[in-house]
Amino acid sequence: MLNILLAAMLAQAVPAAATLPSDPVAADWVAVPDDELMVFTLANGHRFTVRLAPRYAPVHVANIRKLARAHWWDAGTSVYRVQDNYVAQWGDATEKKPLVAGVVANPPAEYSHAGPTTLARLSQRDPYAEWAGYSRDGWPLAGNGATEWVPHCYGMVGVARDLAPSTGSGAELYTVIGHSPRALDRNIAMVGRVIDGVEWLSSLPRGTGDLGFYKTDGERSPIVSARLASELPAAERPNFEYRATDNPRFVAWIASRENRAGPFFTVPAGGADICAALPPVRKAP
Repeated sequence: MLNILLAAMLAQAVPAAATLPSDPVAADWVAVPDDELMVFTLANGHRFTVRLAPRYAPVHVANIRKLARAHWWDAGTSVYRVQDNYVAQWGDATEKKPLVAGVVANPPAEYSHAGPTTLARLSQRDPYAEWAGYSRDGWPLAGNGATEWVPHCYGMVGVARDLAPSTGSGAELYTVIGHSPRALDRNIAMVGRVIDGVEWLSSLPRGTGDLGFYKTDGERSPIVSARLASELPAAERPNFEYRATDNPRFVAWIASRENRAGPFFTVPAGGADICAALPPVRKAP
């Protein structure tokens, strides 16, 4: 009873937080389409959800959707590489599993695209580009002149490939689990972002072989299914929302990331790395 009374007194004593210029309103949250959400389930029951980026790598994402609809990842695939401070990679470790009919083995090099299409930008120059900012539908972007690309930030998903001219089919994927390897920008097709469950990949044991590859089958984390949300029954579909970038509240959010407020931050930074200011995504309430 004492704890309940104390909690009630504290609730009365602490005023409600004031609304900040950077706080979103309900209309700022937009549903991620079901066919952009893909759920991977590991044998241990853990799941991670990828938001696909068809706008930026259309042929690669079309391949991924074909593989998902054919349930290609449901047998003989695993997370087979986990390199510390770098990536977790999954697919067929043997690279011998046949692809699904209609999958393009080597799509065009969808590493960058015409731009800019950003609606909001960071105030400072990007270390690896002339600018960095955000698309209308909540993707981080960097660019030079009339070209832009999705940067290699934590949780972003890329297509593993061999040496050029290989571009990777999309059957072998990876996500960044460490410091952002921005030198990979414009060298690999970026096809999405892990928006939920990345901890199940970043916390896996590190690989025992070169470049973080597991040496034995027993070290790998088998994948038991990969499904587009659009294929799942409505009641089982994950629901996520991205924050719209076409409003003054998001501009204020950028400023809040570039100059952190509050008693802890005594010196404002005056800028932010795009990978330290990834656009917000949330589970739909």
